[in-house]
Amino acid sequence: MENLRYTEGLNKLNEIDGEAGQNVINSLDDICPDLAKYIIEYPFGDIYQRDGLDLRTRELATVAALTALGHCHPQLSVHINGALNVGCTPSEVTEVILQMSVYAGFPASLNGMFVAKDVFKSRDIL
Repeated sequence: MENLRYTEGLNKLNEIDGEAGQNVINSLDDICPDLAKYIIEYPFGDIYQRDGLDLRTRELATVAALTALGHCHPQLSVHINGALNVGCTPSEVTEVILQMSVYAGFPASLNGMFVAKDVFKSRDIL
């Protein structure tokens, strides 16, 4: 029996990331389904459920963090798609990635911009 935290988290994951999020969860089935459960319950079941920020702001913050980390290209791709899915514009996405050039450096911003470019091309918006 699924708990409410898991159910609400899975619903929020699907709302934001759609098929891409489900693909991440499914990819863990054969190696570590517990990690998939934790991803659903904590970020999406707890944090994304909070009232303090709307989904657009949460996704832009996530894009910024993943860009700044500089080594999370698959996750950055998923969350750029998520940002677009919840109403962010391509311009807002590129601006937040550009902003990271100040705090994370040009290589991180450049790599993030190339991930955004690939996402935009896949969605026929570039």
